[in-house]
Amino acid sequence: MPAPTNHLKIALSDGRLLKGLWLNFGSALVTEAAGHSGFDWCLIDGEHSPWDPVGIRAQLMALAATPAQAVVRVPVAEDWVLKQVLDLGAQSVLVPMVDTPEQARAVVRACRYPPDGVRGQGAAVTRSARFGAVADYTTDANDEICILVQAESRAAIDVVDEIAAVDGVDGVFIGPADLAADMGHRDEIDHDMVRAAIAGAIPKIRAQGKAAGIILGTPEARRWAVDLGVNFLGMASEASLLSGAMRDLAAERP
Repeated sequence: MPAPTNHLKIALSDGRLLKGLWLNFGSALVTEAAGHSGFDWCLIDGEHSPWDPVGIRAQLMALAATPAQAVVRVPVAEDWVLKQVLDLGAQSVLVPMVDTPEQARAVVRACRYPPDGVRGQGAAVTRSARFGAVADYTTDANDEICILVQAESRAAIDVVDEIAAVDGVDGVFIGPADLAADMGHRDEIDHDMVRAAIAGAIPKIRAQGKAAGIILGTPEARRWAVDLGVNFLGMASEASLLSGAMRDLAAERP
């Protein structure tokens, strides 16, 4: 039995628009509810939420019973971190702060078994291969990993076409908040210079045949991004949705 087919990777390669939700609470129950909410994918955030492999495993198990595809954002582009999350069973990863093609190639190597990469040979005891039950997991696991890297700086935007062209990179996700801060416009993702940088980068990513991603907070902004070519679209975070709903309720005048 080979590695499981990565349906998210196939859909992104086909250019389909896939909508998703960020998960920052680290709750398997909330994750399960999100997975049944109609999103194409749900992203377990290990960068701005605790990097807790046990908790991430629980969330992956919760999403496995839902229609939504699981993505995990790692906190840093380190080989050992990527090895851990892949061994936990994640087949799609989002890697922050990738500024150069060289860094993108290093991410790809970390996600692939030799001779194409440096991922450790531990499948016999990992959830990714069902603890050895998927005997042929390593034969095609490299082909089933979906690698998304984040362009979040001026340096990354300047070479975004080269990053997208790296073999093994399935998509480039623009981080608008960090990009705005790096451009001198912290907390101003709608600044004209920031929007111009994003508008210039998205077509370059798609021209390389790769998925283009972003997360934006308003319907207008999301429509704008989709019109530019984004097909891996973050809609919101469950944390912002719940906290916003609670504030609205508390402010209600009976």
